[in-house]
Amino acid sequence: MMMMVVVEMVIVLVIVVIVVVVMVVMMVLAMMAVMMVVNVMVMAMLLLMVFVVVVMVKVIVVTVAVMVVTLVVIVITVVVMVVVLIVVLVMLLMVVMLVVMVKAIVVVSLW
Repeated sequence: MMMMVVVEMVIVLVIVVIVVVVMVVMMVLAMMAVMMVVNVMVMAMLLLMVFVVVVMVKVIVVTVAVMVVTLVVIVITVVVMVVVLIVVLVMLLMVVMLVVMVKAIVVVSLW
């Protein structure tokens, strides 16, 4: 009779130990899964951050390039305008010199 009780106690203890071990293993597995998910989330966040930084750098580079291009275009237009002004001034000077020469010839011929 006592042996039966001891055997039953042992069986109950074994079952309890198995249940506890299974629960602990499940908990550990769940924690590992949660950690894995957290790690994946962190990795995804880091990748997203890197992606955002790359996109921002690209946008900044594009804006800088656009600004440089606009500056170059403005400089070229200013240079072209200055050249046109110089050409116009030279042409005016030549016209004035021609007028003065014609006047001088007329005056000399009249004189």
